[in-house]
Amino acid sequence: MKKVLFAMVLMMSVLVVNAQATKTSATTTKPVKTTINVADLQKPITDNIAKDYAGYTIKGATSVAANNTLTYNVVVVKGTATETLVYDKDGKFIKKLPHSTTKHHSTK
Repeated sequence: MKKVLFAMVLMMSVLVVNAQATKTSATTTKPVKTTINVADLQKPITDNIAKDYAGYTIKGATSVAANNTLTYNVVVVKGTATETLVYDKDGKFIKKLPHSTTKHHSTK
């Protein structure tokens, strides 16, 4: 009886340690970025860009998988203006990422 009880305690402790290790590694994973074809973007994304960013052209897109969440980063350009737009997995607009400009720095 003691052997059975010991075996059960040992198995439970292994399961608990394994569950904790899995949870820790899942929260510390680095984002995985994958380039996707502009033609493969979801219709809600292209519709939003056509409506809210008229005159802009889609330059490129990436899917970003991080913390069990999938988003799409879409780079659009119009003349010298460049914007990066973020959409969720369903193609709903989330936010516009800020851009750092380097053309205002002087070169000496």
